[in-house]
Amino acid sequence: MKKRTLLGCLTLATLSAYAQAEKRDSMQIVDLQEIEIMSVRATRNTPIAFTDINEKQLQKYNSGVDFPYLISMTPSAITTSDAGAGIGYTTLRVRGTDATRINVTANGFPINDAESHSVFWVNMPDIASSVKDVQIQRGVGTSTNGAGSFGASINMNTARSSMKPYAEFNASYGSFNTHKETLKVGTGIIKEHWSFEARVSNIQSDGYIDRASADLKSYYLQGAFHCDRTSVRLLTFGGEEKTYHAWNYASKEQMNAFGRRFNSCGYIGVSMPDGSLQQADIDYNIDETQELLREGGTFKFYDAQTDNYSQHNYQLLLDHHFNNKLSANIGVHYTKGDGYYQEYKSNRKLKEYKLPTFSNDGKEVKKSDLVRRKSMDNNFGGGIFSLNYRNCRISTTLGGALNYYDGDHFGNVLWVKNYIGDIDPNHEYYRNKGRKSDGNIYIKADYRPIDCVNIYADLQYRHIDYRINGENDKWNSVTNNGLQALNVNERFDFFNPKAGVSWQIDRKNRLFASFSMANKEPTRNNYTDGKLTEHPRPEQLMDYELGYTFSNGWLHAGANLYYMDYKDQLVLTGELNEIGEPMATNVPESYRTGIEATAGIQLECGFSWEINATFSRNRIKNFTEVLYDDNTYEEWRIEHKETPIAFSPDIIANSILGYKLYGTEISLHSQYVGKQYMSNAHQQEHTLDAYFVNNLYASYTFRLKSIESITVGLNVYNIFNEKYENNGYAGSGYYTTNGEKIRYNYAGYAAQAGTNLLGCIAIKL
Repeated sequence: MKKRTLLGCLTLATLSAYAQAEKRDSMQIVDLQEIEIMSVRATRNTPIAFTDINEKQLQKYNSGVDFPYLISMTPSAITTSDAGAGIGYTTLRVRGTDATRINVTANGFPINDAESHSVFWVNMPDIASSVKDVQIQRGVGTSTNGAGSFGASINMNTARSSMKPYAEFNASYGSFNTHKETLKVGTGIIKEHWSFEARVSNIQSDGYIDRASADLKSYYLQGAFHCDRTSVRLLTFGGEEKTYHAWNYASKEQMNAFGRRFNSCGYIGVSMPDGSLQQADIDYNIDETQELLREGGTFKFYDAQTDNYSQHNYQLLLDHHFNNKLSANIGVHYTKGDGYYQEYKSNRKLKEYKLPTFSNDGKEVKKSDLVRRKSMDNNFGGGIFSLNYRNCRISTTLGGALNYYDGDHFGNVLWVKNYIGDIDPNHEYYRNKGRKSDGNIYIKADYRPIDCVNIYADLQYRHIDYRINGENDKWNSVTNNGLQALNVNERFDFFNPKAGVSWQIDRKNRLFASFSMANKEPTRNNYTDGKLTEHPRPEQLMDYELGYTFSNGWLHAGANLYYMDYKDQLVLTGELNEIGEPMATNVPESYRTGIEATAGIQLECGFSWEINATFSRNRIKNFTEVLYDDNTYEEWRIEHKETPIAFSPDIIANSILGYKLYGTEISLHSQYVGKQYMSNAHQQEHTLDAYFVNNLYASYTFRLKSIESITVGLNVYNIFNEKYENNGYAGSGYYTTNGEKIRYNYAGYAAQAGTNLLGCIAIKL
């Protein structure tokens, strides 16, 4: 079925490009102009902070790691990896903002999940192999489609049409049994109007963390028809992933006892030599567990503790040039996603899974071990458009988008330990549906009153209608002694203005300033994990930017000052809702401010050096932390002033040293990330220590007869074997002794791999 689907997509595909023909040496050459939805892109004159990465730069390091790691050296960016080696579940933060606040588009179409607002890059394996270029905008940026940009945006354009037929094969193999195979082919221009491209990829890794394996498969197909003024492109890309859970992380005590690679996900117990199973507590009774291991016991884990998801994206784009000044872009898209994760749960209350109690040896059993599966079935589609006018003084765009999401969330119990009675093998215990309509319209303009000055304005109106109905998977003993009822019916109307000015002082020096406002609706989790009788409020950001750049033939440098002023930002407080779930709550005032500095040199001898650094201050002005007594469940409210925002280091610095000579290329990537707090409570026990990691890349390119190029390379990651963690979680509680409140803190950490290798080869025909 999958092969027939791929073949059908390839047959139907029609790739974009604007074609012009000219005669050169008695042969007809077709010049293709790529379709791009430019509404989401910044240009040289746009007064915002952004970084462009081209196809060559992306492919140079694209040996298997996920997309966030390919752009991790851009200013203010840091990455995380659950598996510890950059493959599987990875995330990106920019200026301290997480994935729910980073808008991502591909060819102008929204990629963020409509409910969680995140992009799960594991669902788009090896998308980088089909990306022509990417632009990372920091701050609010330009008007975007989909979930609002609230700290950064990533705008990808997919692969360029090739003028001539080609084939390319890439492969890599290295530590942790990591390997990647990618095959790309293209027809070139057929009969002056048609072209087709295809890619298939396979990525697998055991992961650095124990059992944190990843099995990722993906494809990309596109085709196009182009004539004098009109281009049409139809493309599809998608993937399937199966990853073992590694999101529990490990405490420092667990790492010391069981090793840095310890993974508690899927833990069942300790299997003893006599065949018995001891369910030792690996969180609070580590000494007992160690004693069982010394007696010959071994850990037993649930083998099928996996996340499984498939996602398929379809895009159709039409580009028409009415004349040299007026053009239009229209596109429609559809994304189908479905999958599940299942996990072993110990000592669970049966009633929370809508299961009756049972008798065993004359005793009523109310709790038991079980295996549950939580599933999603998602449909997301819509359309975008833009009308563009440009002359020598003004460039304007009128555009917009309308998208609709429909998704089912449901859970099943697959197995119950020692269960006596009738049970459906796929017993469903909860189901709810989310629906979301999201539309926006905007007008943006660049006006040059004089040759060296550009005035920019961007006005966007956005409307969201969001509903969730049904039962959640969380037990509510407060109001209905049943599963939490979901009845969300929210509407939002946002006005997002942006304005700025850019002054090209001379050919080498440029100065810009801008102000932008962004509004953002809460995520699904903000509703499902909030108080039962309250709904979260939308967030607002006012972003002030001031930048300077210098560039000549061999040197470039720049600095960007920013102040991001938040109203009602949603942050974790340590507070629990009525059913014991951690809550994110609106805080009235918070901010992020800093300076981003960049510099680089490119010498004729082949030496290059690129550096960037961010020095920032990220604070909540007034923060109320809520702790709970272990025994009485009484609240302890603690007031904090100017407390650091979680996962927002004050210093991030990157360096890329490179050298090229006669086909040989060597580069050293160095990144320093300062100390981060994993909660907003400013506790030393809640910190991720600063780390300094260096990666070495070396390659050699040569040619053979009938082969355009062969490149062999070796990547050495973390060459100095830095022991570090780049993600985690933290919390606190308290107990009372002799009337005195005693606070305690806890934390879990995502350990990252030490020195590891990856060998690569790329063959182009």
